Amino acid sequence: MVAQQRALGQRIVFTNGCFDILHSGHVTCLEQAKALGDVLIVGVNTDESIRQLKGPSRPVNGLADRLTMLAALGCVDYVVPFADLAPRELIRLIGPDVYTKGGDYTRHSLPETPLIEELGGEVVILPYLGDRSTTNLIQQIRTAPRDA
Repeated sequence: MVAQQRALGQRIVFTNGCFDILHSGHVTCLEQAKALGDVLIVGVNTDESIRQLKGPSRPVNGLADRLTMLAALGCVDYVVPFADLAPRELIRLIGPDVYTKGGDYTRHSLPETPLIEELGGEVVILPYLGDRSTTNLIQQIRTAPRDA
């Protein structure tokens, strides 16, 4: 699929994440990522890799649900799950022109940066939306008063 898109002269953008509870911060970042190219591919952590990254109470939503939600967004062209903690092998397969992450990262803190640059791609850090966080949403839900 990527080779076909490239043959058509399409610019490939790749991003990845857990996307456990899809919120407006995710949607904004995905829309901004799509604006950087023609085809947006989103790598999605499997349930087991999320447990390794976030702990045993995560994910809240299973992989099939997360893939369905992301695929329904107009800005997302393809979704692909990956089981590793970082999507290095997926990046090698796709060879994106642009790799994006949200502003809670820096180019220097991303372990993927050297690989992207080695493959001739560009790393773009998108603006951080400080009040949008899955972890914060989960905390708010857990501490919200319960009505009788």
